[in-house]
Amino acid sequence: MKARRHSPAEISAKLEQAEALAADGRVQSEIAKALGVSVMTLHRWRKLDHPAAPAPSTAFEAAQGARRGRADIVAELQMENRQLRKLVTDLLLEKIKLEEAAAPRAA
Repeated sequence: MKARRHSPAEISAKLEQAEALAADGRVQSEIAKALGVSVMTLHRWRKLDHPAAPAPSTAFEAAQGARRGRADIVAELQMENRQLRKLVTDLLLEKIKLEEAAAPRAA
């Protein structure tokens, strides 16, 4: 079977139909069958119709955004790591105090 390209207008119309069918409580496989496409095609169309983030206009802006994003993630992870280390240290000190309190005293 030869693959068929759908126009953007057809895709939009089929996505609207898919939303209506989904609102009626139909499952993805039934929706895809009713539209005459595969489940994966339907998924791809939905993903393209609702992008997670707007695409930067140039490759340079995309690279800059990726660098800034990575730097923010690294900084956030470093802060979380410091907080976790402090928490572990506090718990270890508390454990030592409890062990000392529970140990029999030799006089």
